[in-house]
Amino acid sequence: MESPRWHGGRVYFSDWSAGEVVAADPDGRSEVVARVESLPLCTAWLPDGGLVVVDSPGGRLLRREDDGSLAVHAELGRTGWNDIVVDGRGNAYVNRPGFDPMAGEEFRPGSVFLAAVDGTVREVAGDIAFPNGMAVTPDGSTLIVADSYRGDLVAFEIGAGGGLSGRRVWADLGDGTPDGICVDADGAVWYADVPHKRCVRVAEGGEVLDTVELDRGAFACVLGGPAGTTLFITAAEWQGMTEPEPVRPGSGRVLVTDVEVPGAGWP
Repeated sequence: MESPRWHGGRVYFSDWSAGEVVAADPDGRSEVVARVESLPLCTAWLPDGGLVVVDSPGGRLLRREDDGSLAVHAELGRTGWNDIVVDGRGNAYVNRPGFDPMAGEEFRPGSVFLAAVDGTVREVAGDIAFPNGMAVTPDGSTLIVADSYRGDLVAFEIGAGGGLSGRRVWADLGDGTPDGICVDADGAVWYADVPHKRCVRVAEGGEVLDTVELDRGAFACVLGGPAGTTLFITAAEWQGMTEPEPVRPGSGRVLVTDVEVPGAGWP
């Protein structure tokens, strides 16, 4: 269970094992809205309301059309993609690690690429040990990237053309292992942490503001619900990167808790 997104009164999430993107309403009704055989399987919403899906092995961004079919939104040019966030102008930031840990490859740092509105794709940031969740601040000025291996949230200024500059460590998380992230209206970041089985809210600089403890690994989180103050957490029992099944089958859950500060920015 990964990539939670709140849109149009429903929470969307990805079931990586099944290759499905699922939407669920507050009453518990759910439907499969897209099927893509991709691992990982991450999604984002375009400003025009279109859903884009990262097809990692295909090296493509796919866009869900009104009739439910999937069209190519952008050709990424290689395989091995991970997470995505789309800003308010329609620029898609997609990241990829520099190696495949599940295949036992030697470590290489990863990168962030920009799939711009005009269809071009280019690398805009490198030297991120293991890039994971990403978020854009409410004013659209800053991209924040979770570096799971370094235990940092890294920030970049977003330029007029979507390029990134001014790299800085937004927060040193100590022993934290950030995966999926989201931003709230106070400018704080919630990050999901698989090995520590928790979601943590931090201010810029790293001060811990709140913690939600879980009974399984937290893979990603997003703020949504009618007031924007419901924290949706995708969680599962993590068995290890080198295990035949890294996540225990059937252990995936979408968990919810109420918080005080509503979500803002993207996702």
